[in-house]
Amino acid sequence: MTDVLSRFNSGKLWDFKGGIHPPDMKAQSSHQPLRTIPLSTDFYVPLKQHAGQAGNLLVKVGDYVLKGQPLTQGDGLRMLPIHAPTSGIIKSIAPYVAAHPSGLDEPTIHLLADGLDQSVERHPVDDFLRLTPEQLIEKIYQAGVAGLGGAVFPTAAKIQSADKKIKLLIINGAECEPYITCDDRLMQEHSDEIIEGVRILRYILRPEKVVIAIEDNKPEAIKAIKHALQGANDIDVRIIPTKYPSGAAKQLIYLLTGMEVPSGERSSSIGVLMQNVGTVFAIKRAVMDDEVLIERAITLTGDKIQKKGNYWVRFGTPIYHALTHVGYRFDERFPVFVGGPMMGLELPNLNAPVTKIVNCLLAPDHFEYAEPQQEQACIRCSACSDACPVNLMPQQLYWFARSEDHKKSEEYALKDCIECGVCAYVCPSHIPLIQYFRQEKAKIWQIKEKQKKADEAKIRFEAKQARMEREEQERKARTQRAAEARREELVKTKGEDPVKAALERLKAKKSEATETIQIKTVTSEKGEIQPDNTDIMALRKARRLARQQVETITEENTAPENPTTDTKKATVAAAIARAKAKKLAQANNSSETNTESAVEKTEENLTALDPKKAAVAATIARAKAKKLAQANSNGETKNESAVKKTEENLTALDPKKAAVAAAIARAKAKKLAQANSNSETKTESAVEKTEENSCIM
Repeated sequence: MTDVLSRFNSGKLWDFKGGIHPPDMKAQSSHQPLRTIPLSTDFYVPLKQHAGQAGNLLVKVGDYVLKGQPLTQGDGLRMLPIHAPTSGIIKSIAPYVAAHPSGLDEPTIHLLADGLDQSVERHPVDDFLRLTPEQLIEKIYQAGVAGLGGAVFPTAAKIQSADKKIKLLIINGAECEPYITCDDRLMQEHSDEIIEGVRILRYILRPEKVVIAIEDNKPEAIKAIKHALQGANDIDVRIIPTKYPSGAAKQLIYLLTGMEVPSGERSSSIGVLMQNVGTVFAIKRAVMDDEVLIERAITLTGDKIQKKGNYWVRFGTPIYHALTHVGYRFDERFPVFVGGPMMGLELPNLNAPVTKIVNCLLAPDHFEYAEPQQEQACIRCSACSDACPVNLMPQQLYWFARSEDHKKSEEYALKDCIECGVCAYVCPSHIPLIQYFRQEKAKIWQIKEKQKKADEAKIRFEAKQARMEREEQERKARTQRAAEARREELVKTKGEDPVKAALERLKAKKSEATETIQIKTVTSEKGEIQPDNTDIMALRKARRLARQQVETITEENTAPENPTTDTKKATVAAAIARAKAKKLAQANNSSETNTESAVEKTEENLTALDPKKAAVAATIARAKAKKLAQANSNGETKNESAVKKTEENLTALDPKKAAVAAAIARAKAKKLAQANSNSETKTESAVEKTEENSCIM
């Protein structure tokens, strides 16, 4: 820091490498005072007129706005607001052609002026020293002030970033570009306000030294600035030699201090801050007069313009409107340039509006403009490298740009190129080097933007995944805590853990199933282990006996001879069958109850296995009984009395057996009815009749 001041205080001027001395062509416009372009009927105000992002809209279609009313609102010092250039109605908000060589449209507010030019209420400040530096920075930001030297970087953000770092404040009045004289006229006519703006900056930044640098080809401007200082020694004035591009920030710093700004860093890193005289004038208007930045001084020059000079032009004014007012004669053979001949851009559409970046409109004729000569092969003369004021190697950068070797372009410091156009000016092969470099910068920026968006998307995705996993873990933890709380509550009320009890029941059930599935085995005479089929054989024998018993009963039911005798026989046969089954069960180490149930189940299964046979048998029995009744000459009454007597006799003979037989018959009939789902009622009646006949027999 101290080294910068010591070198500056030495009063020496250093000469930067390279540079050229093209014809300045400033006399065409510098001798006319500043004038004003009449208001247009239509204004097209782009939402973005600075180096940064566009602000958020505050108006909508159909709104009536006043001059100086904010149209957008920024979020941070790098998002500058824009303001209405005059009073009128918002007609539309849509893309519109911009003053850019690409010819692409940009979001733009179309304001239909009412011609009254009514302004919002303003609150001027007599003494800026009553405000704090922070309040002054806020006023500069709200006024939408941006660098008017060409970079259009937000001034408030630039001042704030350099706070407490600055030892030397440089006010740039060099204006080295040919044809352009707007800063020259501004210093001649508004030197007092420029000095006031410089003092506002000095109050905010508190630098140790302040200097205004002016090229020696502007004697009237130098005289006016010195007169405005009135002998005060708080601000120095340095006259620098005319050389292009001495007005570039890094080159001017080197001229005054002999120090270079490191590559990729700002001038504040060595304790220096630079502002253009037009920017300083806008700062004074914003702080002292409460005027927002809605217009600027623009040089209108070139042989195609009759009324050459410098004019105040409102932002949003269509360029063709401004050119028409100064007597421009349209000729499709000759383009119009925004800016000077060295760094200017060819305007593709004259309907584009004036913005903060426009400092000159150049309309040359055939004496000043010639068609670009055909590009030829590079002859490796190194003229471009010798003239480059930034010590770059344009020849190498040209090859890298053509082959789209972006990595090599960055390695050779393409970002340090100030696009001054010196290399293209001196190239004998007429190679448009600046166009190649601008395209290469745009491609590199696009690649980095895509990578940046991809990285941001990846970060968002990973954050989402982490959040989902965290929420899932929290959900599981809540569920587990709730389950534990329920178990604890049940333990308190019932004295046992329900989960533990359920597990024990399941274990016991599995153990019982394992025991049931155990297979009995026997050892044969040969010593072989074979399964014990004794129980299965007993069941089969019982089923066979039951089947024989049913067949015997059915046959006896069909016989019309002596019912009483047949009934006794059936009863005796059933008793014998039960006795045999009982003995067989005892022989197989089974209890009487299990054997009887096995016999009953066998009989039930037999009937259930073939319900059709049971139904047929019942039908045959009914038919035979009907024939027997018809054959009986005594009639229905005698038959019924005979049946009743037979039942009484049977009961009298052995009432217990009769009761048992009746119970067995009813059980069989009930199970037979359940098995015959298709003809439940018919089957039950058939079984009942069969039981009655059995009892009668």
